[in-house]
Amino acid sequence: MSKTAKLKAYIRTYGCQMNERDSEVIAGLLVQHGCEMVDDGERADIYILNTCSVREHAEDRVRGKVNLLSLKKGSGGKPLIALCGCMAQAHGGRLLRALPGLDVVCGTHRIPYLPAMIEESLETGAKVVDVSDDHPHQAPLRRGIRKSRVKAWVSIMRGCDNFCSYCIVPYVRGREVSRRPGDIVHEVEGLAGRGYREITLLGQNVNSYRGGASEDGDLCDFVRLLKMVNGITGLSRIRFVTSHPKDVSGGLPGAISRMEKVCEHIHLPVQSGSNTVLRRMNRNYTGERYAEIVEKLREEVPGIAVTTDIIAGFPGETAREFDDTVSLMEEILFDGAYIFKYSERPHTAAAGMEDTVPMGLKKERLRKLIDLQMGISRKKNRALIGRSVEVLAEGESPKDPSMLIGRTRGNRVAVFPGESADAGRIVSLMVEDANATTLYCRKAERKRRITNDQ
Repeated sequence: MSKTAKLKAYIRTYGCQMNERDSEVIAGLLVQHGCEMVDDGERADIYILNTCSVREHAEDRVRGKVNLLSLKKGSGGKPLIALCGCMAQAHGGRLLRALPGLDVVCGTHRIPYLPAMIEESLETGAKVVDVSDDHPHQAPLRRGIRKSRVKAWVSIMRGCDNFCSYCIVPYVRGREVSRRPGDIVHEVEGLAGRGYREITLLGQNVNSYRGGASEDGDLCDFVRLLKMVNGITGLSRIRFVTSHPKDVSGGLPGAISRMEKVCEHIHLPVQSGSNTVLRRMNRNYTGERYAEIVEKLREEVPGIAVTTDIIAGFPGETAREFDDTVSLMEEILFDGAYIFKYSERPHTAAAGMEDTVPMGLKKERLRKLIDLQMGISRKKNRALIGRSVEVLAEGESPKDPSMLIGRTRGNRVAVFPGESADAGRIVSLMVEDANATTLYCRKAERKRRITNDQ
């Protein structure tokens, strides 16, 4: 009988959508081994932290949580504490010395073996570590317990080949490996058949997807994959993240425009508006080239929402280089942005650069960029007041269970009155109020035409 049978397990996820999808897979694997998944960590016999290592702050949060859990360990060593994901891959067995309360350390490539590692620790009482970079058979990674019944993440590739100088992803996720297009289509067909309305195609750089030969023997690139998924019956919406500017093909804007299920939104990380900083980052495009890509997207897909990532205070960033980023933001007018101060990551090229930007100045620049973007987002969202938008209802709002929450095609969050039975439906809403992050809506009259919300 499995050592994990009837034990209660809880997963806390840090980081990106890739980690969220990995957590769904982990939950499915544990249930197959007899565990009961719970949504309250206080009830857990097994506490799993699925971690992110992109920024130091994310790692600090994990260390704090492990130390807190260690203090709460009771008789029998419960909860067993397992740490997996990017932080595990980056630091491996060193984590056992730094965090003695840990029982299991599982790398990003070894997730299918996590239940066996947990069982070994339960049976022997030993610390178990596996962060080897061998890729097991990928089939189990398609399974899992989906957190939503309305929308689903579908991984189309893993890893990254870009080696941006600040980024640890190639070191913890490995090199790019694309799934076969037929396998992806089969997975999406299954999801659509079970009632899922929206899927998000996931990859560190979806635009470099190369899925081998399709049915007619030709190489399947990302645009072709989009076309294949767009033809699946029962599906209403398709999203994708993340796109690297250097790999955005000339055919992508037209594909978004032509394919009715592909949402009018692209997340296109720029990281900096300075060409000299972009060179130090090894991004392989210029600010001017980035602006050209956005211009073409907006020309071929009117109203498309463009969101981005930006790093403040990259090593050596001068006042002029920072001002270039401010200027680019004022030129592009992003619909939203994830903005962070630079954080040194082990193994990366930037870790060897001289960091001449004091922490105080990094925080000051970070605050200026956040304030700028909040003002832009607020103005764009408030311009939608009085307009009708199309929203996929996802379920109850976490902040107010009497309200529902969903997203527009442009990926804007909308909150509105409704009933739980509306979850999974696409509804027409009238925007009554808005701030920088949220649209506050009511049901629209049927006679009003749904307009592009972006």
